[in-house]
Amino acid sequence: MRRDFTINALYYTTADFAIYDYTGGIHDLHHKIIRIIGDPTTRYREDPVRMLRAARFAAKLGFTIEPHTAAPMYELASTLQDIPAARLFDETLKLFMSGQGEATYHQLKAYGVFAQLCPETGEVLAGNTPMAESLIINALQNTDKRINQGKTVTPAFIFAALLWPAVERRHK
Repeated sequence: MRRDFTINALYYTTADFAIYDYTGGIHDLHHKIIRIIGDPTTRYREDPVRMLRAARFAAKLGFTIEPHTAAPMYELASTLQDIPAARLFDETLKLFMSGQGEATYHQLKAYGVFAQLCPETGEVLAGNTPMAESLIINALQNTDKRINQGKTVTPAFIFAALLWPAVERRHK
């Protein structure tokens, strides 16, 4: 019950070669649902990074975040500010360097979480700037393509693309 999502709480044992499901994870796997275990608000307050994980899993697996699980994300996205920078950096690499960066970006934006990772870029994007968003999406598509082809990528490229709209705005 201390796991984050039902799909992460399945247990397999070699004792009888069975899968034990105490949280409905098999149902959620079959229905392609990301569902948090317990009260979403409480669980996100315990660890705000769970919001990032929900978006990453949804993007990576092609799942939908269950509405009750998604609802508090909008309000609690700002709690990511309390996470140490080093942990956010590591989580950001997982978000955008997994081969599903573009899909993850759309998930993060949809739930109001992206602006907490890149606040100044979020401000620029809120101003309806299609060229800025196009730059980010193109960079993420390019990176996804390279990762999926087994080619090397650099986090610096992704961070440059994510931060470029803010840098450009500062220098106008």
